[in-house]
Amino acid sequence: MTETTTDILTGLDAEQRQAATALNGPVCILAGAGTGKTRAITHRIAYGVQTGVYDPHRTLALTFTARAAAEMRTRLRDLGAHGVQARTFHSAALRQLQFFWPQAVGGAVPELVDHKVNLLAEAARRLRTTTDRAALRDLAGEVEWAKVSMRTPDSYAAAAADRQMPVGWDANGVARLFQGYEDVKTDRNLIDFEDVLLIMVGILETEPKIAAQIRDQYRVFIVDEYQDVSPLQHRLLDLWLGGRNELCVVGDASQTIYSFTGATSRFLLDFRQQHPDATLVKLVRDYRSTPEIVDLANRLLAERTRQRVPVPGPDGTRGPMPRWAEPLELLSQRDHGPAPVFAECTDDEAEAGWVATQVQQLLAEGIQAAEIAVLFRTNGQSQALESACTAAGISYQLRGGERFFSRREVRDGILQLRAAARSAQDVVGDQVPGRVKDVLASLGYADEAPKVSGATREKWESLNALVALSEELAATRGDQFTLTDLVAELDERAASQHAPTVQGITLASLHSAKGLEWDAVFLVGLSEGLMPISFADTQEDIDEERRLLYVGITRARLRLFLSWTLARGTGGRSTRKPSRFLDSLDPEADSRHGAQGGAARRRPSTSGAGRPGGRGSGRKRNHPVQCRTCGKTLETGAERKTGRCVDCPPTYDEGLFENLKAWRLTTSQAASMPAFVIFTDATLVAIAEAEPKSPPELLRIPGVGKSKLEKYGADVLELINGTPTA
Repeated sequence: MTETTTDILTGLDAEQRQAATALNGPVCILAGAGTGKTRAITHRIAYGVQTGVYDPHRTLALTFTARAAAEMRTRLRDLGAHGVQARTFHSAALRQLQFFWPQAVGGAVPELVDHKVNLLAEAARRLRTTTDRAALRDLAGEVEWAKVSMRTPDSYAAAAADRQMPVGWDANGVARLFQGYEDVKTDRNLIDFEDVLLIMVGILETEPKIAAQIRDQYRVFIVDEYQDVSPLQHRLLDLWLGGRNELCVVGDASQTIYSFTGATSRFLLDFRQQHPDATLVKLVRDYRSTPEIVDLANRLLAERTRQRVPVPGPDGTRGPMPRWAEPLELLSQRDHGPAPVFAECTDDEAEAGWVATQVQQLLAEGIQAAEIAVLFRTNGQSQALESACTAAGISYQLRGGERFFSRREVRDGILQLRAAARSAQDVVGDQVPGRVKDVLASLGYADEAPKVSGATREKWESLNALVALSEELAATRGDQFTLTDLVAELDERAASQHAPTVQGITLASLHSAKGLEWDAVFLVGLSEGLMPISFADTQEDIDEERRLLYVGITRARLRLFLSWTLARGTGGRSTRKPSRFLDSLDPEADSRHGAQGGAARRRPSTSGAGRPGGRGSGRKRNHPVQCRTCGKTLETGAERKTGRCVDCPPTYDEGLFENLKAWRLTTSQAASMPAFVIFTDATLVAIAEAEPKSPPELLRIPGVGKSKLEKYGADVLELINGTPTA
């Protein structure tokens, strides 16, 4: 063994080393969250190349996102494994299609369609059907599911009988639209991303000479995230292999969260059945998260694993989960950290405010904003969080929307920087960021972030990310760094969708957070109906929701916060219940067995907005609050905040209340933010009833908090006392 090969294996733990040195035959690596799977497989490839077992030019590593493929290529280059291809399934298939199309089909390759919505709208018009854009996006998802499941318009309706259809559509209607969509593509000589895979499958099945060329080109295959392969991708992989067994797959069935797109973990679970002689390696040492977070993740899966549930296969049939593929029990390798915090909040607005307060505390402790994430089940949950962050002066980025380099302001910014670079050769080193700011100022960039949410804030965050990247590169590359170098870096990143880090906390859906990690993670909206989602009405759907929460928990390295609300809007009746998944996680959960299937359910607490505190849990439980007028137990968050029933007469000075509302309106308009972000009506009522005379008295009122006391306390006390307050 040479010194170089020894270096490649240095630093790997026993299981990673076993994975890295298993170079021959079928290999299955079951890798739990945070266990260093990318490290293991890149070192495996590099070790195979260095020892001569692998020809780098005949080795293909496959993954699911362009960013993951770019990261893998970078690591392989750093390990000296030059020449190894790391691509997505679509990227690899597209290269082959472009090369072999003249030979297999003839003529020019059809144009590739990025988005299906416009073509589906045209198909709907041909069918004399109208539908809105939101429904068209859902229909595009159905077409994609059908194609990756290898269903045609004729076979779609029967295959989709158990699927939830887009609003206003049934399976037969979707099948007709699917056929219309295919007709529109044919008329315009277009293909979509799924067609790329389907056409390559067809070529490999019908053109033996081309199949032989491709199999000679690639001898060794490594597939990451194998639990997310679709039947179509699996079929293409089989054809690439051509009966050979030089295949290494890496995955974790507990992180299967894309079943609705056609992904299935069955191929991972059945791997040893298809390859009885396969080498099996389990990576269970978690290097990402603290023991407290890992324990929470293990308990979440253990609650369901006790029942060895049948697993759905790609053909729709269900078979037992093999014991070797049951969920991995992770072992944290980090030092102990703070216990996860559980917080119960009265409503969505209170929850968003609580999150903003906790984020401010984390920032004060020294955690970088880019290392904090707030994750939610549906995109509609982001609005209250955006407003709360804006009110608190917290920078944020929304992940999961339009890709960074597709945003108009980013494209315009790069164009202007490219033009400026032609006449800025004398601008070097630490002078570059200043010139970048000057160039981007014409697009709306300023040193201070706008105090509003929505499109204006998102645009500024995008431009600020370009400025931050220029500052980072100027610091690392020194006096040789130029504006031309920055543009070249941006072009390279755009090609691989490697977006720069936005200097703000991340707001993202749980699905879009897959594959990422942060120091501190907030999981919000953990109420029945959101987690699990209301339309998860089968055990299979519930299991997927559990896995989705598991993915969310395992994104956190050091700090984890879990919160839920009792009502949606301020003053609403407390009809929500904490997620059933929390029953096995929250140490203070008052659990009882429900009537349906014996699932444990928690009784709603009567506490108000969650406040971290107590040992092992951030949830503070209060005794039932009674109305100050009639003595009745108060039900809603708004009632508990004001201290009286909604039907009981007010006990405050109505003139003072109206003055407070007028002040709030003026203040909100000046700051370009919704009035409720400053104080809700319920908080103003509580202030008017208590008439606090000093900052400590004002701080005791629910809904105020230290941040709002600093911003608005002097104004409020001046209104109450009638004289300016120091």
